Amino acid sequence: MASRQETVDYIVEQTSDAGDVRARRMFGEYGMHCDGKFVALICDDRFFVKATKPGLALLGEHETAAPYDGAKPYPIVSEERWDDRAFMSELIRVTASALPAPKPKKKAKT
Repeated sequence: MASRQETVDYIVEQTSDAGDVRARRMFGEYGMHCDGKFVALICDDRFFVKATKPGLALLGEHETAAPYDGAKPYPIVSEERWDDRAFMSELIRVTASALPAPKPKKKAKT
């Protein structure tokens, strides 16, 4: 089951105070980036965030599951918390801040 566009749009809107938040199609679902860093997945209308120490501390008690077959387990942000814009934005902000900057893309040889 693919995620509905309205679910993706809602999660992006609820986390937009964290920075430049965007969702891109990947693997038939969505990968979420904040300020250029890969921070989360939206799969089957569920919200999975990358595990970082500050993110897990803010998230508190949570379930984990693989977002798609063959993936490692990710923490799941329960749907009940999606309406809390301050929490959602802070979760993405602290997760992104704990991740390394993306590596610069190599230029193609000519």
